[in-house]
Order: sequence, then C-alpha cells, then structure tokens
Amino acid sequence: MAFRRRNKSYPFFSQEFLIQNHADIVFSLVIFILIGLMFETTAKTAILFIQPQYNISTLTADGEVTLYHYGWKDCATLLFYLFITIILHAVVQEYVLDKVNRRLHLSKSKNTKFNESGQLCVFYLVSSLWSLYIITTEGYLLHPSSLWENYPHVHLRFQVKFFYLTQLAYWFHALPELYFQKVRKEEMPRQLQYISLYLLHILAAYLLNLTRVGLVLLFLQYLSEMGFHLSRLFYFIDENHHKMFEMWSIGFVLTRMITLTLMFLAVGFGLARSENQMLDLETGNFNTLSIRLLVLFVVCFTQSWLLWKFFRFQLSRTREQRLEQAARKRAVAKQQMQRTLKRDSVGHHENGIIKAENGTSPRLKKIKAP
Repeated sequence: MAFRRRNKSYPFFSQEFLIQNHADIVFSLVIFILIGLMFETTAKTAILFIQPQYNISTLTADGEVTLYHYGWKDCATLLFYLFITIILHAVVQEYVLDKVNRRLHLSKSKNTKFNESGQLCVFYLVSSLWSLYIITTEGYLLHPSSLWENYPHVHLRFQVKFFYLTQLAYWFHALPELYFQKVRKEEMPRQLQYISLYLLHILAAYLLNLTRVGLVLLFLQYLSEMGFHLSRLFYFIDENHHKMFEMWSIGFVLTRMITLTLMFLAVGFGLARSENQMLDLETGNFNTLSIRLLVLFVVCFTQSWLLWKFFRFQLSRTREQRLEQAARKRAVAKQQMQRTLKRDSVGHHENGIIKAENGTSPRLKKIKAP
C-alpha cells in the first residue's frame, strides 16, 4: 500500500526514505498488531492497543452498563490510534489535497498553508460533529448543570473515553508530522504553540475528570477553528472571498466569551458549591480551591491571549488597508495630474503662436512675451 508517488529512491533508513515512506512503515506496524489478534498467546497484548481498557460493568435502571476510567494502559491504546491517525493523514494528503494543489498551482508558502488548513478542516469537521453527537446523547444540552453535578466524573461511557483518546492521538501525531511534512522553521513555533495548547487542555480535562466541560469547550473551539480554516481554503481558491473571514471574526469573539462564561459557571460556581472539596487521588477528586483557581487561570490566560492576538492582527490589518487606500488615492491623483499636463502640452509654441502637432494653427493668436 503506497501513499506517496516515488519519483526517486533513497537508501534504506535514510532521512528522506523515512519521510517518504513513513505512512507505509506505520501501516506495517498496524498490520503487525492486528495479526497479533489471530493468535491466543498474543491476543491479550494486542487488545491493549486496540480496545480501551479499565472497563467496569454496573447495573442501572436501564440495565447493565459498561463504563470506563483512565490508567497507564491508555498509553498503548493512544499509540495505536496515533498510528491510525498518521495513516489517515497520509490518505487525505495524497488523495485529496495533492490533487487539488495540482489544479490550483499555488506558491510554496500558500501550498503549505493550504495543506495545513485542509488537514485541520477535515479533523475539525469530524470532531465537531462527533462531539455534538455525544453532547446530545449524554443530555448535556438539556441539563447544563450535569456538567458539574456529581463530580468527580470518573466513570465514562465508551464513546466519551474513545473520543478523548482519539483527540490526544491526533494532537500527539501532529508533532512528528512537523518533521514528515518538512515544515519550515518560520512556521514551526506557531504550530508548536497551538499543538501544545490543545494537548495541555485536553490532558487536563481528561486527567482531572473534567471531561464533560472539556467536551463542550472542545466543540465550541473546533467549530470556531473550522470556520477560520474553511475561510482560508476558499481564499486560496479565490482571493476575492473575504466575507467568510468577517463572519469567522464575529464567531471567534463569541466563542471566547462563551468559553469564559461556561468555565466560570462550571468551575468557579458549580464545583465551588460542591460539598466534597478534598483532594483524593483514589476517587479522582481534584475539587480543591487551588486546583480550581489553576484551571481558571490557565483557561482565562489562553482565551485572553487568543483575543489579544486576534485584536492585534485586526488592528495591523486595518492600518495596512488604510495605507493601501492612501497609496491608491495618491497614485490616482498623480495619474490625473499627468493626464492634465499631457493635455496642456499637446501643442507647441513657435514665434509666440500655438501650433498643433501637424504644424497648423486654427487660431492665430499671438501670445504676449513675458
């Protein structure tokens, strides 16, 4: 199964060989793990990589329900789905984005941004629809107070735990993809920033048992970011598309406001009124004043930093547009002045008489010498 077109062969295990064939190598590892399911001696080990662990069966009014919690074995499952994500990344790149790039004939810098937005657009679309489905089925929309009631939310349904594992797998896979995609050094700090922020917030929600609030916040964030990357894709296809950026800017600010409001409501007020506010690692209770303040500080700092970057970009863009408009006005005024001067200098003077280009003068009017 080949994901990349090979125009040139490289020595085995060289840097270029690994970059060109990384999806095939990872695909071989996935097949190796799946083959382990076929044998009884290796099936238990292979299951660790494929199926989420730490399941508990409980009896409820609806019958027997299987719930999950987290543990160190999640690292094996995370690694397996990281491999799956690398393969899917290569499939989208090879069979969708590369074909579109050949038709658009973009420059190298625009091509890199187009690939980044294309990959993130697919991920944000799938994740936002998936998270919306979980929020709806779990009843968080009809009962917002369930986001903080009965904390700690140690036991998770399969779809919630699997969602968080795939989110972590995607953002961890983004780190080696910086090497595989040969991202420029100028773009590296920006991409490392948002990858680190996603990992920090998702890990905090998962490990501190704030999965319900984190799920809603991820849905809002992914919806906002999908709007931005869709706008950028349409801009690369046709540079006259600017209205989508204006719509996204409104949604961006609203997302930041809703995120801050929801965090203060759930963590600042909801968890603060809980009776059990003692740190207990065995039961997974992290509802203490210091941890709540730390969580609020991290989220508020991140949202404020994003707003500051957004407003700074908008102000610099407004200044640039004003300078461009002033330069255009000066250029138009200069052209009009040149046309006026050309109109006045169509004829010429000879012995104090204005004559046209053909040497004739319809009016023989003598000009007074100065």
